[in-house]
This record gives sequence, structure tokens and C-alpha cells, in this order.
Amino acid sequence: MYPKKELAQLVISACNQFNIDTVVISPGSRNAPLTVGFSNHPKIEALSVVDERCAAFFALGIAQQTQKPVAVVCTSGSALLNYYPAIAEAFYSNIPLVVISADRPKHLIDIGDGQTIRQENVFQNHILFSANLEENSKFKTQNSKLISEALQTSITKKGPVHINVPFDEPLYETVSELKSFKVESLKVDDVVASKTKQSVDYEKLTKIWNSSTKKMILVGVNYPDEVVQNLINHFSEDNSVLILTETTSNLYHKNHINSIDKLIFSLDENESENLHPEVLLTFGGMVVSKKIKQFLRKYQPKHHWHIDEQKAMDTYFCLSEFVQEKPAVFLQVLIEETKKNNFTLSAVETYQQKWLSKRDEKEENHNVFLADCGYSDFKAFEQVLESIPDNCQLQISNSSIIRYAQLFNLNKTLQVFCNRGTSGIDGSTSTAIGAAFASNKQTVFITGDVSFFYDSNALWNNNIPKNFRIILINNSGGGIFKIIPGPKSTNALNYFETPHGLTAEHLAKMYDFEYEQVTDLKSLEKGLSDFYLASNQPKILEICTPSELNDVILRDYFKSI
Repeated sequence: MYPKKELAQLVISACNQFNIDTVVISPGSRNAPLTVGFSNHPKIEALSVVDERCAAFFALGIAQQTQKPVAVVCTSGSALLNYYPAIAEAFYSNIPLVVISADRPKHLIDIGDGQTIRQENVFQNHILFSANLEENSKFKTQNSKLISEALQTSITKKGPVHINVPFDEPLYETVSELKSFKVESLKVDDVVASKTKQSVDYEKLTKIWNSSTKKMILVGVNYPDEVVQNLINHFSEDNSVLILTETTSNLYHKNHINSIDKLIFSLDENESENLHPEVLLTFGGMVVSKKIKQFLRKYQPKHHWHIDEQKAMDTYFCLSEFVQEKPAVFLQVLIEETKKNNFTLSAVETYQQKWLSKRDEKEENHNVFLADCGYSDFKAFEQVLESIPDNCQLQISNSSIIRYAQLFNLNKTLQVFCNRGTSGIDGSTSTAIGAAFASNKQTVFITGDVSFFYDSNALWNNNIPKNFRIILINNSGGGIFKIIPGPKSTNALNYFETPHGLTAEHLAKMYDFEYEQVTDLKSLEKGLSDFYLASNQPKILEICTPSELNDVILRDYFKSI
């Protein structure tokens, strides 16, 4: 069966035309024509997730992995607003997400009719394109163009779009065949590129690069890319280049510094001046390390080049060159255009060697501290990260969890993801489940307790793979508020930290997860021993840590290194 409504058929046909093959649907009546059509389409996989906020993050996780648009479909009214957190994440993380909302006809808006809000352009601050359709058949050509532009914008610009589809009753009438609609391809990528893309003066940049002896490359969130890895390896062998990577950069090399905070935490003025780069080259998404942001804002490079197809990110308030290009393309041309740097340093260490030596010194101190470290979040992280099998996909939640992960050297076979676009805790679990659904790798998700319980409806999902693993580090509240300066100096710490006394035991039982709780290093080691083995259910390992000690141990760690 297919919907009788022509507008619903047009939307569904267009999605199929632009190869959108996955649609996440939340229940409702106003979206019945879309639900019937998508769920019966032979080339589209329709997935049901009840909670719209979870549904949107679940779809975002799928799109994160496939790098293709995924659609979400909801009914009218407040249901649509629950998509907003995931839309904002998609907007800032460049993830293609197609939001399709059913709506009341215009004559029913703001007259007191049920389940109606002003849905048109509701996401205007965080959306790449809004298509507000009309149900009347005389708008067929206009609707077709709007749908086409929306879908092509999501594909070419890699981000969220919104298609608002009004339906009058009746809503459940069906027909036996789906009409064949063909929407016009507008070549949005060519139109946008011709208007906005800036040319790159490679001759000028090459001259600057070759004449500089202190060059820093800083990489934020980066989708795993073998081409970029091979290109960045070339720069890793240049002694005038220091490469800083983050856990989410998915780039690995022996000459990279991937624990940035560990390196720069206690630099004095003289050391900071020595680290201060002449040229800063950045690419990738958001950077987790607050310390490197503070450092580069204080010790600004003379030249900051940001490489990105879409956005000029002036994170350090000194952007001198926005290179509007794919990082792989720019790096390849820079390699070809630059000549070998013949500048020689006499008795002075080169820029890279000096800071790799400092990194190795910090790493030795790191290992000494961990050898005698008591049971805590920090020590648990060491055990957990060492236990993850090769070639897994690692999903990490926000707040203190991603920051702890930044302090360790990860297994280079892992692919690492985190919702750093908005850095919110709200949909981390749902995103990880979507990513697990879309991946052929085993997915391990490390999360904190507040994030986990906040998104507990994520487990209300019939599409969770059996090999999905959740490692829940439960320190009985928002532990980060004991770590960051400020909250402990107030008399309102409980309102920041939100202590709760909850465990995941009953949630695991309700949603059919295997569950185990550990409370010390010995039981943690035992719990991890068979945690990743094949099973008939997904698993949760809950690690309860001492709330009163975690921040003390972390502060002692930074002092010791």
C-alpha cells in the first residue's frame, strides 16, 4: 500500500531519486501518509524509534558512519522540536540529516486546533535549507523544486535540511501503486561553488611555509581517511613541523602529539614562547582541548590557515587564510609545491624534536603515576582503553569522558567518534547506537552516568546490534563540575554536579541488555575479560568509581607530570 496523497508520494519519490535509503520514523497520525509510503517502499529501509530526540540522534549516528543523508519523519506539533538538538549537532558537525515533518494546513495554524505550532522555518538558525511545501496540486512544480534543492543541499553541503509537509485529512487513504515522480536536479553544488569558493594562492602559501621553521598542524574531529593519513605522514617526517592531533582526529603516527593537555599543562613563559608557532595549519572539526585554545589565543601565530570546504573557523582569533578546499587536496598540492626546507639549525634542537622529547618525558611521568594510582575514573580509563579489541569503532560521550580519553594513547586500529559539534551530552547514546547499526565493526560506547541516564530512552530501540557494548563510568553525578574551576567555590555544587545514586541495573533488565557492575580494579579486570565476546544480547558494564576521590586524583596527576 502507498499513500493516496500526491504530496507524500512526491516527497518519497524524491528521497528515492537522491538515494536516501534509510528513514527513521516516529509514530503519529499527521505523518501517516509518509509513514505508509516509506515503510512500504522496496528500496528504502524504514526504522521505527518512538522518542523523536533519540530518533534524530540515531539517524545522525547512521549518517555519521555512512556519510550519506538519513531522513527522520515525525508528526506535527512539539514532536518536531525534539529534533532540534540533533539538528544543531548535524549543523556544526557537517552531517547530512534530512528532517521531514508533517504539518497541519495553514488555515489550521494559530486558531486553537490541536497539536499545531508554527513549524515553517522553525530551525532557521541551524539549518542549511528549509522547504515549506503546499498541499494544493497547483504548487506541484514549486514543491518539486523545493524538495530537490533541500535534498541536494544536504548532500553537497553536508548538513541538516528541513522539509515541512502539510496534510489535510483524510490521512490514511491508500492506493496500490506509487506514482513515478522525477524532480529536477538543480546542481546545487555547482551553483554554490561558483558564487562562494575562493581561489587559493599556493605560491604565496608555499613561500611562507618554506621560510618558516616553526610550523604547527592541529587536527580536530576528522572522519577516518587513509588518503589524509598518508599525506599527513609526509609532514610528520619534517623536523620543522609539529603535529597535534586529538582523540577524534583518527590520525596516528609516532611523531604526533595526541595528548595535547598533557604536553602544555604546566609550560612556563619561556617554554610557551618556544612552542609558539609561526604558521598554524588547522583542519577538521571542533577541538576538545581547552588548553590549546587558550594557548593559541594568547600566543597567536603570525599565519593561521584553516582548511575546510565550507566554514572559515577563526577559533584562535588570528585567521589569516581560509583555504576553501578539501584537506586532502590542499595537503597534496602543498607537498608538491613546497621544496625541501634547507634551513639548518646549528646546536639547537629542531622544533619537532624538542617537543617530542618533552612529550616523551611527560609520557614517562604519566606511566609512573598510573603505576601507583588508586581506583578512580582515571585508573578505570586506563584499564578500559587497554581492553578494547583491535579494529573496533569507539564512540565516546561528552563532558569528562572525552577529556579523560584525551590523556591516553589509543590503539591506532580504533576509529573514534564523539558529538563535538555542540559538545552536548543529550544524544550520545542514541548516536552511538545509530553508528553501531550502520557499522560492520563492533561498537564500544564509553559514557558517563549523567549522559547515560539523560538519554536512557536511547535503549528503547529494536535496532541495537547484539555486539554493541556500553561501558558506563558511574561516579554518581556530573564529575566534571568538581574538576573545572568555579563550581566548588560556590554553595550550589549539588545543582551543578546533580548527585543521583542511580545504577543501570533496572534499565538493562527492562531493555534486555546483559549487565554487570564492578566497584574495584579486580572486579573491573574480571568484568572486561569476556565483555567483548559474542553474545545474544548487547551488554552494559557499569563501573562505579569513588566520587570523592576522582577530582583529587586527576589534580595530583597533572601535578605529577
